[in-house]
Amino acid sequence: MSDSFICSICGEEHEGLITDWAYKLPDVVWEIPEEERTEKARFNDDLCQLGERYFIRCVLYVPIAGAPESFGWGAWAEVDLRTFERYLEIYDEDGSYEPKRPGTLANELRPYPGSLGAPVVIEFRDPTKRPSLHLKPDNGTLLAGEQRFGIDEGRFHEILHVIRR
Repeated sequence: MSDSFICSICGEEHEGLITDWAYKLPDVVWEIPEEERTEKARFNDDLCQLGERYFIRCVLYVPIAGAPESFGWGAWAEVDLRTFERYLEIYDEDGSYEPKRPGTLANELRPYPGSLGAPVVIEFRDPTKRPSLHLKPDNGTLLAGEQRFGIDEGRFHEILHVIRR
């Protein structure tokens, strides 16, 4: 496996291994044919609305054992209107004092079958960082376990293999 990658955002090659993977839209919006997508949904890099459904782009971190960084999943969370509107109100402010909010994972993370729709807790942060996602403590899935306890180098490489296909 190469120790460099082509960034899906800037299109340039970067040294090192990928330590994050981002989804451009919630899966339900991505599935809309491209020519109809902007008619049916309103979205930018951080927010999305599809009819009466609301989404916020967040980051779900999975620690990598022995590494200073975590693997960050740039995933979308579906939220209620109240949470969506509150996020809009504090978008340029420090939201770390805000109460945590419920949501559901709006992307299927390929190395974690069944992750789409998982209940999550959203934590707003300072305006330079996207909100963070945490699976609930009683969630017994592989993703929840790996978020709590981390992944080893072998699992990290398995994830890289899956996302690079």
